[in-house]
Amino acid sequence: MSKQTILVQAGTGKTGKRVARLLREQGHTVRVASRSGEPRFDWAEESTWGPALAGVDAVYVVPLDATGEEHEQLTRFVRQATAAGVRRLVMLSARDIDTFEGENSLAAERAVRESGVAWTILRPGWFNQNFDEDYFDEAVRAGEVLLATGDGLEPFIDAEDIAEVAVAAFTQDGHDGQIYDLSGAELLTFPQAVGIIAAELGREIRVVDLAPAAYADKQVELGMPREFAELIAGLYQRIREGKEAHLSDGVQRVLGREPRSFAAYVKNAVAAGSWS
Repeated sequence: MSKQTILVQAGTGKTGKRVARLLREQGHTVRVASRSGEPRFDWAEESTWGPALAGVDAVYVVPLDATGEEHEQLTRFVRQATAAGVRRLVMLSARDIDTFEGENSLAAERAVRESGVAWTILRPGWFNQNFDEDYFDEAVRAGEVLLATGDGLEPFIDAEDIAEVAVAAFTQDGHDGQIYDLSGAELLTFPQAVGIIAAELGREIRVVDLAPAAYADKQVELGMPREFAELIAGLYQRIREGKEAHLSDGVQRVLGREPRSFAAYVKNAVAAGSWS
């Protein structure tokens, strides 16, 4: 495909910054969408959408809520994007979202699928980088990780793999109208994942596992907003019940190789100074 101007939402986030880097390496013009970017983009301020979309060929779409609660807002954004001349949308959604409860679970995806332009949807599971780039980073450093997943298995996926799939969707033929379920190469429990990190660091990291409701209450005590705590607890409940205990082949289908392993991610993260 010819060189494009691509708006990358959440362009400073775990997948967005990697998508932006890879696109730039291929010679595309990247416009990072963030509240501190230029032009500025803020989901909460629709007046910022137009300037961010001006002259853009494609958008990496990262909704505030991939489960669909913000679907009306996303629908308005998609309409504005296509009216501005955007002809390709690659959306970051959530793995197994079609099995989530609630009538709005697929509404965000529907806004993209019904856009009238080329689209690709990515459905990844839990990111490896949740352990070192934000969510679990402080807990790992402190030596105690609070969980509510029990012995449930999760196929953690590397954000680099997600980004490579996204870039392929932007720059290669054959991905229009595709939904890719993305997972890592193996199934691990969260305690096993923490154990791999602890072994690489050479120190003990304690795992405290609570029931999901108790986990939410504890996180609220620690300062987390109730709505977000209950959202995470609900995702943990799915893992606890075994609903995420299966692998997907999206990475293999798009990239023609196996996904990066969790152990390889940990080695690279430690070598780069994570958790030090």
